[in-house]
Amino acid sequence: EVELVESGGGLVQPGESLRLACAASGFTFRWYRMNWVRQAPGKEVEWLSTIVDDGSSASYADSVKGRFTTSRDNAKNILYLQMNSLKPEDTAIYYCTTRYYTNDVRGQGTRVTVST
Repeated sequence: EVELVESGGGLVQPGESLRLACAASGFTFRWYRMNWVRQAPGKEVEWLSTIVDDGSSASYADSVKGRFTTSRDNAKNILYLQMNSLKPEDTAIYYCTTRYYTNDVRGQGTRVTVST
């Protein structure tokens, strides 16, 4: 069974950092490009980042470019999102996703709250 499990969310103050992780199982992780998306309360899902299968390059939404960094450890089947200089508008549930054959697979998400 293909499964993605996010972790690492929490409550932080503006300007602080968090690192999210996404543990993948049930498929050959190193063959697949992976994504991070988020959904803030009352808003649409927002794409944040995509990293290619070997981790050699990643792309970012303008809203997080320069603050967030996506990486992956293909030996451990883990995807990461390093988030720096967090802002209140980064408050959302964060999900890792991938396209497995014809299915879009998403984890259960991890909640990030940025507040004083």
